[in-house]
Amino acid sequence: MKSIKNIALSAFLTVSAFGAVLYTSCTKDECKDVVCQNGGTCNAGACTCPTGVGGTNCETIYRTTYVNTYIGNGTDNATPANTYTGWRASFSTVGTDLTKMEIVLKDNTSAPVVTLPITLSDIKSTGSVFTITSTTANGYTYTGTGNVSATVCSITLTEKNSTETNIYTFTNMAKQ
Repeated sequence: MKSIKNIALSAFLTVSAFGAVLYTSCTKDECKDVVCQNGGTCNAGACTCPTGVGGTNCETIYRTTYVNTYIGNGTDNATPANTYTGWRASFSTVGTDLTKMEIVLKDNTSAPVVTLPITLSDIKSTGSVFTITSTTANGYTYTGTGNVSATVCSITLTEKNSTETNIYTFTNMAKQ
């Protein structure tokens, strides 16, 4: 009788072990072969990317696609409006925060006029909106907004001092 119990117990344990091995071998790790870059994480076989990053494997840091010099024309709010032909906006990355960049605004001779820190928002593969961080230089305080993509940018810049407020608008500045 003891040997029948031992045989039954052994058979049960063998079948249980075989069933456990069979069950775990059927459960596939969907993230096993997925490599997410730039801080992305795998979930159910697909990468979830942090803000400012995109692509199937989070391989594209969007702000790096905006690192360019854009050239175009602008106007101001004077009456009559002044025209600014061939001005440049040079975008570069700053630090490790994927939402931070800076613009060096240059006149038509490429002489720097002002350096403006910006924060990107609504960051997509097609472009981003940005806000100019309040900056004081040359006796003026600068603020503004704009948008930038890998091919074009637009900027609305407000320049204030104690006696005047000037608004500059540059639209459709093209990547060089």
